[in-house]
Amino acid sequence: MEQSTMFEKALKDFLTLWVTVEPIGTLILFASLTATMTRAQRRAVAGKAAMYSAGILLGSIVVGQALLRAMDIQLISFQIAGGLILLLFALQMVFGFSYGASARPEQGHEIAVFPLALPSIAGAEAIMAVVLLTDNQVYPLGTQLVTAGVVVVVLAITYGLMLLAEPILRVIGLNGAAVLERVTGVILAALAIDFILQAVGWPR
Repeated sequence: MEQSTMFEKALKDFLTLWVTVEPIGTLILFASLTATMTRAQRRAVAGKAAMYSAGILLGSIVVGQALLRAMDIQLISFQIAGGLILLLFALQMVFGFSYGASARPEQGHEIAVFPLALPSIAGAEAIMAVVLLTDNQVYPLGTQLVTAGVVVVVLAITYGLMLLAEPILRVIGLNGAAVLERVTGVILAALAIDFILQAVGWPR
């Protein structure tokens, strides 16, 4: 793959993962769940959430398509289904029904796992995205490694935003965060439609 094409692929991967991981929604959720914690405790929770999410998403790259083959599910079927589900998530974000900001920890569960890593950061939409972006039939190993690197970058940014949650929300406020979330939802909707059109062979 040529350098310019590789850059375009990496940029598209970044945008796709940014809107599916949804760092702004995670930032709001993290600030709410850790409001009574010390700075050291918040840092520990953010680090664990980022590491758990990395394990889930990078693991999905490695085993996702193998599981599809084992279940005899064609990637095109997964791509259409994934695109439709991503579209539903996007509509939730646009109309303010995103579940991530309202999730609450369950008794006896570590909040870094639920609801931060799952479903806020490495939710179903992000898992579907990484599988679609690393299609073995389309992308060679080197390109898939670039996508894996993009996953790490997005998660590192998400980790940084969690650490800066309080000052960021003081500057933009909850209304500003809601606007950013809705803009992100519109972008995700466009990407979801693009996944579906690619699957059916619609000319670009």
